[in-house]
Amino acid sequence: MSKKVKSLIEKELISKFSPLDGVAVISPKGMDGTKNNLLRRRLGASGVKMTVVKNTLARRAANGTKLQGFDKLLDGPSAVIYGKSSISAIARMLMEEKKNDENLELRGVFFDGEIYEGEKGVERVSKLPTREEAIAGIVAAALGPGRRLMGAVKGPSSSIAGILKSIEEKAPKGGETAPAAEAVAAAPAPAAG
Repeated sequence: MSKKVKSLIEKELISKFSPLDGVAVISPKGMDGTKNNLLRRRLGASGVKMTVVKNTLARRAANGTKLQGFDKLLDGPSAVIYGKSSISAIARMLMEEKKNDENLELRGVFFDGEIYEGEKGVERVSKLPTREEAIAGIVAAALGPGRRLMGAVKGPSSSIAGILKSIEEKAPKGGETAPAAEAVAAAPAPAAG
């Protein structure tokens, strides 16, 4: 490969790697063209891309980006997987693909400056919450005490309302006085003393 072609490929990889926070790396070794295309199609349906890279060019392209250091996952033929999905969602997709194809070699995942090597690393990352799941958990935790407070405030008031309603239902209608009220009114007033 000429220097000019290598330079063009490196520039393209830099443009792909610059906005990324994390990537997953697999080995395309042992995958025939059909399996490779099916994998790309399934990943692409979720907005995830797979790029087979030349290791030296990928190392150079990662320098100066958030991916600096992921090159430890590059050993032999390598394919970098990245996309709009969170890295844990990508790891989940790869674990599903591993179930479909036992020969798929998962090299690992890199994000936040940390490397999660091998299949165990990918599995560990797949169990992390996605960004949306983490936000939902925080919102639920923030709303929990408010719900309990509203339940505590609403509970006694609803029971008082129920008592008042039952008293109202038992009370005679249309200006009639209750027998107990009549007995109190008919009783002689106590003598002052």
